[in-house]
Amino acid sequence: MRIETLLGDFVDAHTGHPRRWQILGVMVFSLLAVVLDNTILNVAIKTIADPVQGLGATQSELEWAMNSYTLVFAGLLFTFGVLGDRYGRKKMLLIGMVIFGLSSLVSAYAQDPMQLIMARALMGLGGAAIMPATLAIISNVFPIHERGKAIGIWAGGVGIAVAIGPITGGLLLEHFWWGSVFLVNIPIVLLGLVLIAMLVPDSKDPGKTGLDPVGVLLSIVGLVALVYGIVRISDLGTFADVSVVVPSLVGLAILGVFFWYERRIDHPAFDVRYFRNASFSTAIASVGLVFFAAMGVMFFMAFYWQIVRGYSPLQSGALVLPFAVAQLIFAPRSAKVVEKYGAKAVGTVGMLVITACLAAYAFVGVDTPIWILLVLTFIQGSAMAHIMPPATTAIMNALPREKAGVGSSMSNVVRQVGGTLGIAILGAVLSAAYRDGMEGKVTGVPEELHHVVTESISGAAGVAERLGDQGAGLMKAAGEAFVGGIHWAALGSALVALVGAVLMARWMPGKVSVPAVVPEKPTEADREAAIV
Repeated sequence: MRIETLLGDFVDAHTGHPRRWQILGVMVFSLLAVVLDNTILNVAIKTIADPVQGLGATQSELEWAMNSYTLVFAGLLFTFGVLGDRYGRKKMLLIGMVIFGLSSLVSAYAQDPMQLIMARALMGLGGAAIMPATLAIISNVFPIHERGKAIGIWAGGVGIAVAIGPITGGLLLEHFWWGSVFLVNIPIVLLGLVLIAMLVPDSKDPGKTGLDPVGVLLSIVGLVALVYGIVRISDLGTFADVSVVVPSLVGLAILGVFFWYERRIDHPAFDVRYFRNASFSTAIASVGLVFFAAMGVMFFMAFYWQIVRGYSPLQSGALVLPFAVAQLIFAPRSAKVVEKYGAKAVGTVGMLVITACLAAYAFVGVDTPIWILLVLTFIQGSAMAHIMPPATTAIMNALPREKAGVGSSMSNVVRQVGGTLGIAILGAVLSAAYRDGMEGKVTGVPEELHHVVTESISGAAGVAERLGDQGAGLMKAAGEAFVGGIHWAALGSALVALVGAVLMARWMPGKVSVPAVVPEKPTEADREAAIV
């Protein structure tokens, strides 16, 4: 029996797991709940704030319902990647699914905003265990020459989930109570647990190295502090506040200590020498820059659809479908394009296309024809589909298979921090432009409501509803001011994407020939990796 096991592992290591494509499907399905949840909640925010239909949450409580998840998720991504490599990725995935399912159930039946905030933090804990495990398992069951295609399909699945989340949320809110947007996770989790238990093999780092608790603790504290400072930018709409500056600087300092410490110990949680690899470091940077540039504008366009253009949550969710279709079509094919033209050419062109798309939002008006925006969204999704899978593949290929969890978590940390930073900084730019645009345009509004109207377009919409016919003029002014803010945010995001294009053109390796896979005698590490 032991000989058969070793021979089976030999096949897995060099030609891939025999059930690798079924396993890929399970990984995409397992990630569905995590991705759906983030996009669905954006649709449900207004309902949760309603004192009759929801929990009557204040603006601050709603922000913390979002931020508690983000803080825990970003802070523990790296830690769960390390734990997965050390104790088994399948174990971490199962644990994460259980935590995510139970916390979704608690969120659905929360009786007050504080319960929802705490349950959302637990959901972040579960999500942090799920996300890196899925990509690490994919890297372990696929041979290197198929890994790019597999990661492309994985990324396409994520893109689809991003798009169907708002549609699902809109349908649920039209027919059920607000808690249904969390309860929908339960069947996904239950089916996912069964499929994982039946089909997914466990894998871990065969090296019996220490856990590096100091490095893990530094990563948690540093990431939580940094992300907290970033989300405070979103809350306050400004950089110049002590609650933004101090946590951000402390977080950066602690992460600096983390990198310094990891260079000096024998068995680091993350070997920082990987950054000497041009492909790895450029891919990491490009992931962060793409999400910084794109996520901010995509997030604020949701407000444009619902408030400026007056579409329902379901309709605004459907308007994201071109992005999802582009991901579905092009992400699985991105590996072939990179193989033909090289990562440098594909990445640089993709970044330039994203730059052009984001810059085009600077010309969007209150009444821009919908078809133009849909075409723009499709092109942007196509470009991202040619960047994210190859960049993720480059990150995973730069690390040995036994460190797949760390590589996956590093990719996801940069993705999460980049997206959060983009929403925060571009949001601050948009808010400043909106306030300037509303100067002198709040005539007829009671004095005590001036601050509400000039602070955000959602506040202006709430006041306009109370003003009746007079509110139409206020909403017209608010819509024009908000669109002016989108213009400035779009130009800022385009500039960031352009920096990404320069980095790709300068440091991303060009076309490389992939040697044929020649079976070799399995090493002792290969043998130990199979017997878990």
